[in-house]
Amino acid sequence: MCRNIKTLFNFEPPVTDEEIRAASLQFVRKVSGFNRPSKANEAAFHAAIDEIATISRSLLESLETNAPPRSREEEAAKARARAAQRFSR
Repeated sequence: MCRNIKTLFNFEPPVTDEEIRAASLQFVRKVSGFNRPSKANEAAFHAAIDEIATISRSLLESLETNAPPRSREEEAAKARARAAQRFSR
């Protein structure tokens, strides 16, 4: 999985549209192999981002869990610890 695509489900405060769009952009970049599309592919690139964002929002709204919401700060601290361990070698 692309490391730049973050888990968006079950956080307090809930995920924002900007976070969903950022994850959608990273997904389209990964799948297409383009960081930025050419002018010829720009419309298709942006349409894919919009569609994936819409589908992702629908998915996140339909998911259910009994687990307590996660804290963004705690998850960020865990990610920093994993990165420090990974890059300290």
